[in-house]
Amino acid sequence: KRKRDCLRDHWFIFDSILVLTMVLETWVMNLIMVMTSSGGSGQNLGDASILRMARLLRLSRMARMARLLRAMPELMILVKGMVAATRSVMLTLVLLVLIMYVFGIALTQLAVDTPTGDRFFSSVAHSMYTLLVTGTLLDQIGAVARAVSRDSVVV
Repeated sequence: KRKRDCLRDHWFIFDSILVLTMVLETWVMNLIMVMTSSGGSGQNLGDASILRMARLLRLSRMARMARLLRAMPELMILVKGMVAATRSVMLTLVLLVLIMYVFGIALTQLAVDTPTGDRFFSSVAHSMYTLLVTGTLLDQIGAVARAVSRDSVVV
């Protein structure tokens, strides 16, 4: 290929524009700000919304990810699989929260008027929190188990 064929490649032109804006923002604009500031008064160029727009243009580099995904179809298969699995994972999470809610209601009713009930199962939300932290994450499960076994045979 000839070197001038690069000007026909749209991705090359896009990358060149991005590099040019980064150079302008980093070097040229700082130089202009230093030259236009009068002494140490701290005056700058005022509204720099154009510079913010140039920074947002750099974010458009993420469009290159689409090109990467087309170049590696295996990566696209993985991404599609993760997207397809999110529905199942979310429904499983909803089911687990529902189960925790049902057991939170049961433990709140069973532990009413007991010291353990007042400490760990005073409301349905507090029961669900205790079930999550103690039962799932196993944080101080021994202390909760001892307190429950001390107060009630059922709970």
